[in-house]
Amino acid sequence: MAEDIPQPFPNLKLPQNWFVLSNPKLSRLHNDARAALAKGIVDDEMAPYLQSLPQVNPPLVDATTLESLRAKNESTLKSLDEALESAQSTEGESEISDALRARATYLTRVADKEHAIEAQKLALEKTPGLGARIDIVLTLVRLGFFFSDQDIINTYMKKAEALIDEGGDWDRRNRLKVYSGLHLLSIRQFEKAGQLFIDALPTFTATELLDYNEFVTLTVIANTLVLKRVDLKKKIISSPEVNQVLPEIPTLADFTQSLYNCDYAKFFVSLAALEQSHLLPSRILAPHARHYVREMRISAYAQLLESYRSLTLQSMSNAFGVSIDFVDNDLQKFISSGRLNCTIDKVHGIVETNRPSSKNAQYETVIRQGDLLLNSVQKLSKVLY
Repeated sequence: MAEDIPQPFPNLKLPQNWFVLSNPKLSRLHNDARAALAKGIVDDEMAPYLQSLPQVNPPLVDATTLESLRAKNESTLKSLDEALESAQSTEGESEISDALRARATYLTRVADKEHAIEAQKLALEKTPGLGARIDIVLTLVRLGFFFSDQDIINTYMKKAEALIDEGGDWDRRNRLKVYSGLHLLSIRQFEKAGQLFIDALPTFTATELLDYNEFVTLTVIANTLVLKRVDLKKKIISSPEVNQVLPEIPTLADFTQSLYNCDYAKFFVSLAALEQSHLLPSRILAPHARHYVREMRISAYAQLLESYRSLTLQSMSNAFGVSIDFVDNDLQKFISSGRLNCTIDKVHGIVETNRPSSKNAQYETVIRQGDLLLNSVQKLSKVLY
């Protein structure tokens, strides 16, 4: 088997299509999602996956097609089992390993979760080469992503990192960054995910996990949230890899460039468009959509306020293209939660910035760290005495 070409199994576009199809709020996308899901199931002979899904009306595939898929599964698995028995009887370890991996690959392709995981684990035990073992472990991670199984993802991400540290080649190290970044993104660790994506951007090869445009999109979304304005220009806006893709995704281009160019009215419009086109329809980003939109609004407000000692509410509402009441209510929420360093003078309709001095910040840091140290000493004294 070709070790250096990871096969895109299971097809991770299918659970994304199912996510869209099962969400009533995304009804505008249902027809395309249904067609893509049904085609993917038939193309990869995914009878086990189809049977694991809740029933929909009309069915994704008809009864005749389902029986045909089951027959193909049975026939293919029978051939693979016979090939494995033959290898075990007459061939060496390498041929046995290839047969085990072929069987595991097919079970992964049809998304028969339990049997695929069991087969991949057995193949991992019997496969000697480090590169091949890393590929198997990454396949198990993809199974975790496919079924949104965090236990599998966490277990085999750690296993993959350990194997890479033993001597994984450059390509597999680079692919692992993409896998790690996607996992971190799914658990709302945008900063770590964004850095890994930037590292992998010039040499992206993990097409078995994401297509290139999707990867660039996630890279831009993650890093627009966490990077400072100077770094956003350097690492994202001026990136040739990003600029190659952005013309195909105008919503994303408007979103990033309007923030950098301080065109806040356009930024608010593009943020709302991004939420509808890329956040809410994504099974990875949808759980974090509300958080992301809130944090981006805070970032935009802070960027504007950073340049002034005070601003009128009227000028802020004009800058963001929203009403004075909207700005007033939004700022009040973020000020009360300590996210913006400013106050609102309601009488005069003015927002005044409160820039904390560096000495005050250092003082607060010393006090906080001192309290932690004292608590640690007290706990240690109880243990010792």
